[in-house]
Amino acid sequence: MRILAAVLVSLGLTLGLTGPLRAAELIMVEQHGCHWCEQWNAEIAPAYPNTEEGARAPLRRVLISDLPEDVEFTSRPVFTPTFVLVHEGQELGRMEGYAGDEFFWFLLGQLLDAHPDATALR
Repeated sequence: MRILAAVLVSLGLTLGLTGPLRAAELIMVEQHGCHWCEQWNAEIAPAYPNTEEGARAPLRRVLISDLPEDVEFTSRPVFTPTFVLVHEGQELGRMEGYAGDEFFWFLLGQLLDAHPDATALR
């Protein structure tokens, strides 16, 4: 399933489709020197853009010290990494911390599935 989503995303980019394939994004709030951010980078980051989850909510990375002005967070992130699901500039939900790859994928799946209108592949 993840391979199919990656192929469809790649095909859309190759054909020059300009419309978004999804409406949401996953913002990763991180900071320099964060051990858990580095672990996420080693275990998840290389695969993420090639997964169905990555197609449903592409990753946008921001520093905790430089939060984007185009996102209305329900509260300011305190921990890194914090993963915030955003749709049209509004926070839909978040995951704080990183406890390993299996737990990450499980929680992310739950978060995405809780917001199907924003995260469905189009």
